[in-house]
Amino acid sequence: MLDVSVRRRQGNFEVEAAFHSEEVGVTALFGRSGAGKTSIINMVAGLARPQEGHIIIGGRCLFDSKKRVNLPPEKRRVGYIFQEGRLFPHLSVRSNLTYGMRLTPEAERYVEFDQVVNLLGIEHLVDRRPAKLSGGEKQRVAIGRALLTSPSVLLMDEPLAALDFARKAEVLPFIARLASEFSIPILYVSHSLEEILNLADVMVVLDSGHTVASGRVEELMSRRDLQSLTGYTDCGAVISTVVDSHHESEGLSYLRFPGGVVKVPLLEVAIGNRVRLRIEARHVAIALVPPEHISVQNILPATVQEISNGNGALVDVLLDIGAPLLARITPLALASLGLKPGLRVFAIIKSVAVSHGVLWSKNRSGV
Repeated sequence: MLDVSVRRRQGNFEVEAAFHSEEVGVTALFGRSGAGKTSIINMVAGLARPQEGHIIIGGRCLFDSKKRVNLPPEKRRVGYIFQEGRLFPHLSVRSNLTYGMRLTPEAERYVEFDQVVNLLGIEHLVDRRPAKLSGGEKQRVAIGRALLTSPSVLLMDEPLAALDFARKAEVLPFIARLASEFSIPILYVSHSLEEILNLADVMVVLDSGHTVASGRVEELMSRRDLQSLTGYTDCGAVISTVVDSHHESEGLSYLRFPGGVVKVPLLEVAIGNRVRLRIEARHVAIALVPPEHISVQNILPATVQEISNGNGALVDVLLDIGAPLLARITPLALASLGLKPGLRVFAIIKSVAVSHGVLWSKNRSGV
């Protein structure tokens, strides 16, 4: 669905990045400021020209240096959403929304006005001017305007960066639904791992203009060798789960993954939807037998996979619970438990962070 391999020198800075994704979902470009994220999506949009490489979206070639293909921006059918809404202040919300749609030939339109307005919850805003909108409302209108051009790909350049926490929480669920609702690939630029944890399917880690790693979010955010680039203060594991059931009397939701069930505080998420868990290594303990009379809800059988030096004087123990899980313990605990690869133990998970966005709805295939 996305096949990008580009090289471009900009003064003393060179971007040389390559990534590939077959999914109709969110591919996140992650890196510190100056890593080359915006440069890459500008090349995809046709706003900057690579010196070498190719850009293919949905099987359609937008750029190929060898074949001398370089479609102009207006022919690429990309929707671009910036940090600020950049709405036309003299037009109503309705006119802002339909501005790009009117420039798209009817035969190429696959997104309907009412569909977008209902999805983004902006029905009550269509007659207002941008000056009367909050930051979150402006950004939802900007997303709607880009969608109504019926693009082949949606480019988002840190669309939540200018919003405060409350406005981010308002817009995030709408972005999370876009890929599944419209079957459109999204290239999402961010330096926020929390946004990526909530939104993305595939992650591309960039450093100084170069691709360091790319792959599933669960895989990359669990890799200890990327910790210096991802910037997490504590390493850990990311696990993909499906909402299995809700138990109001217990105040818990049960999330199923290949190794069993993880219990979390009650979620307002429909059964069958996928959410992602972030479990930090410091919140995982290890026992040789399942403990009794304990308040912790998640005690799962595990197998020790690997033992290595951790942070400072601590030791990292990689566990298999049906998914990779990392525990960080003291050398004394390691010795007293007699831990070694292959040993069957129990993982005691004391705290779990749950993604706020629904990664796909139950009518979308895949796990």
